[in-house]
Amino acid sequence: MKIEIIEMLDQNTIRVTCPNERWYKKPNSEPAVWLPSSTWICSYYPRGLAYFKWLAAHGWQEAEEIKTAAGEKGSRVHNACNALMDGIALNLDTKFTDSEGKESELNLEEWEACMSFVDWYNDVKPEILQKDITVINEEHGYMGTLDLLAIIDNQVWLIDLKTSQDVWPSHEIQLASYFHAENIKIGEGIQAEKMAILQLGYRRNKKKKYKWTEVEDKFDLFLAAKLIWKQENENKQPPQKDYPRVLQLQTKETKSGTN
Repeated sequence: MKIEIIEMLDQNTIRVTCPNERWYKKPNSEPAVWLPSSTWICSYYPRGLAYFKWLAAHGWQEAEEIKTAAGEKGSRVHNACNALMDGIALNLDTKFTDSEGKESELNLEEWEACMSFVDWYNDVKPEILQKDITVINEEHGYMGTLDLLAIIDNQVWLIDLKTSQDVWPSHEIQLASYFHAENIKIGEGIQAEKMAILQLGYRRNKKKKYKWTEVEDKFDLFLAAKLIWKQENENKQPPQKDYPRVLQLQTKETKSGTN
């Protein structure tokens, strides 16, 4: 059960993930200034009819279980791809952490997603500039984590890795929010030019199971989603709540054991 995950992304940046929320501590802010994540803001973008049909077909509880499993899968595949880019060879018994910090081996579906990343990398031969970049836009008040920045065919691309079978509008506006971050520094005279979503383990491609989708800049729609987020979360801060780590019923035996 995911209660709260606190991560130190670097010496100055803290990310806090709670149920249905994600916050970043603004670097070098004392007292702490907390900014919402791009992902959380994008969840307020209208889902569309296709999503609600899917929800109706599965029911709320099953849909939540599917989304949780998808998040765990995405995290393990993401961490495995990072290891590959670091020059680490993967084995079937190599373990990776999921979105809740639990460590496990990749299942067959996740292994195939990593195979598709290898196929994409070998086909495209990108020059990896940075990965897992914490980005910030102070003007509009949000932060996020960009998966990948790479040069492909002499152009700088912002790339988001996905293990979902569909690209949703929320995915596109999330990438646009990274494109408008104020702290992406690449090099003298170099700037990001393109955005794309790389779907891994894409089953509709039978041979090489990846799909590359170039994304237009839809920052105006991201800002619209942020207006909705602000309306629903005005003056909100990361929840400060202590959860008991052990639950136990008070029986005669437990009471006598405490005497």
